[in-house]
Amino acid sequence: MARVTGIGGIFFKSRGDSTELAAWYKQHLGLPLEAWGGAVLRWPDDARTDGGLTVWSVAARDSQWFSPSDAPFMINYRVDDLAALIEQLRADGVTIVGGPEEHENGQFAWILDPDGNKLELWQPKAESEGEGAS
Repeated sequence: MARVTGIGGIFFKSRGDSTELAAWYKQHLGLPLEAWGGAVLRWPDDARTDGGLTVWSVAARDSQWFSPSDAPFMINYRVDDLAALIEQLRADGVTIVGGPEEHENGQFAWILDPDGNKLELWQPKAESEGEGAS
């Protein structure tokens, strides 16, 4: 049977100016925007040695996981230094709604983008800390 082998892209509508929202992601999260306005993220560019992974999950209709956002989605972004990124985001006035928190898979924090979408930031554990362990 043919099957899905990974996530090939993430696409969502801006509630306002899409160019400004993309620029916010570049400025605050370091997304490498291409001339066409989007970013291409390649697993080999990630310094972690877990080979990269993408989690896919469907939340229940009444889930509060994405709150305070009213968007029906939340994107998780892998980051290389969560503590430094949170410090930078706080200095830039970005709304931080939770974390950082330590979990079995690494450290997590949650922020809001200018459209009110909740984003999850994830720094996977280093291999010596159990990265890749299930």
